[in-house]
Formats: sequence, C-alpha cells, structure tokens
Amino acid sequence: MSRKLLVAFLLISFMLLATGCNYDQPIDPANGIWDKYFVFPLSWAIDYFAVLLNPTDNPEYDKYGWSIIIVTILIRLLTLPLMMKQLKSSKMMQALQPEMTKIREKYKTDQQKLQQETMKLFQKHNVNPLAGCLPILVQMPILIGIFHAIMRNPDIKTHYFLGFSLGEPLWILAILAGVTTYLQQKVMGGVDNPQMKIIMTVMPVMVVIFAWGFASALSLYWVIGNIFTIVQSYAMKDMYKLNQEGAAK
Repeated sequence: MSRKLLVAFLLISFMLLATGCNYDQPIDPANGIWDKYFVFPLSWAIDYFAVLLNPTDNPEYDKYGWSIIIVTILIRLLTLPLMMKQLKSSKMMQALQPEMTKIREKYKTDQQKLQQETMKLFQKHNVNPLAGCLPILVQMPILIGIFHAIMRNPDIKTHYFLGFSLGEPLWILAILAGVTTYLQQKVMGGVDNPQMKIIMTVMPVMVVIFAWGFASALSLYWVIGNIFTIVQSYAMKDMYKLNQEGAAK
C-alpha cells in the first residue's frame, strides 16, 4: 500500500469511527484513557481560551469560534516537527518521481528487478518511502480527539461565530474544507503520481460529505488546519531538495 493510499485509508477509518460515536456522552476524564488524555485536555483548552477571550461572557462576542482557531494553530505548532518530517518525505518522493517512472518502464515485466532498482534509488538518495507514515499515524489520535472535544462539548453547540451556529452544519465551510484539503495535497507535492491524482480527487469530496453532516465547528477546525499546512508548505517549499551528490538535504 502506498503512503497516499494509507492516508486515504486512515481518513476513511476516521470517518467511520466518528460516525459511530455517541455525541451525547459527557466528556469525563474518569471514563478511561481516551477521554482523560485526549478528549478532555483538548476540550478544556477550547473552554480555557473561550473564557480568556471573553471573561464577561458577552453573548455578542464569538468567543468559541476564535478559541477553536487558537487551539487549532497551537496543535499545528506542537505537531510541526512531525509535519516537517512528512513534508520532507513528500518532497523527496516527488523529486524522485521521474527516476521511478523510468525504472517502472524499464523493468515493468520483472517485478523482482523493479523492486531492487527502486530500493537502490531510495538508498542512493537516502530516502525512506515509509518516513511519512509515522507522522500520519501519530496525528490520527489528535484528529479523532479534537473531533470528540468539539462534538461532545455542549457549550460549543450553543455559540455562534461570524453569524453562523457552531453547532449546525454549514455548507460554505464544508466546501471550504474540501477545497483547502485539495490545495493542501497539491502544495505538498506528488501531483505527477497517478495514485496521487486519484487521491486528490476523492479525498476532498469525502471531506465535503463528512463536513456537511457535522457541526460547522469541526469544519472550522479543518479549514484553519489546512490553511496552516498550506502556508507552511509554501514557506518550506525550497527547504528539501536533492543536492548535486544525489542525497537529500
């Protein structure tokens, strides 16, 4: 299974897990490890910044929307080393695509030789094709945790942000979630890979369908997270290249 297909598999698994959850269950750190170490801290952080932004509880202030944005950015900053590792792996694999295409064409009838030459190419450039999988796996519990923290927080459901209810689905945000997902995949590279082209088409559609069925607070988190990654990828687009000796910088 390729790394991009793994991403799609994990996203589908997340959606299936999320749709089977009981959103009426209160967040209680005594419920187990999941609530104690993932859901409760994230929900607490959202509540903390909401109170910090609006200590007088002025109903006209969109405190929970801004709080979700702050927590999203903080999460992205905390996981930045993992994202950099994933970005580096993506850029290296993108840079090697022309060579990999030549190898596939040359040894398309000899799978054993194809695998050997592909591994030689990776070793030559000091590239690990599985290096981008670990960051994705590590981030999945955080993604599911923030999903629970938002969906099971009763205060978020009763608040508004920029005029829309955070507790109700919003088609504009759902579409923005899909568009920013597509842009995020594009700037992270791999568009010349046929498998990546399929994923870039299917995944944003899945995100839109998923976001359309849940509270707009979740879509807000998704959009802000995607924008952060897009900006990060542009800022680091020239950081990881192949040097003249053929090794990864």
